[in-house]
Amino acid sequence: MLEKILSEVELVERHLRVVRIVAENQPIGIMKLAELTGLPAHRVRYSLKVLEGQGYIQASPVGAIVTEAAKQGIETLYSEIDAIIALLESMREENGTNR
Repeated sequence: MLEKILSEVELVERHLRVVRIVAENQPIGIMKLAELTGLPAHRVRYSLKVLEGQGYIQASPVGAIVTEAAKQGIETLYSEIDAIIALLESMREENGTNR
């Protein structure tokens, strides 16, 4: 029932990992990112495309760099994650499964 949600969460985790590594190692190219993340280059390329579309990173002649919007966007993302966690915990409690 929740496979699609899990898949989306894993994708967001991958994008977040990529943007963090870009921030720590900028400017950085796809091959170096693939090496540091342990992901295939095509997945890194996709994450970079998504992150660029969100305004979190931008391409430069020497590799990807983070934008100022990334810092604010990541903080917003953490707030959204907290809200999702709270919702899931309340769902579990409402159904009598309190672990």
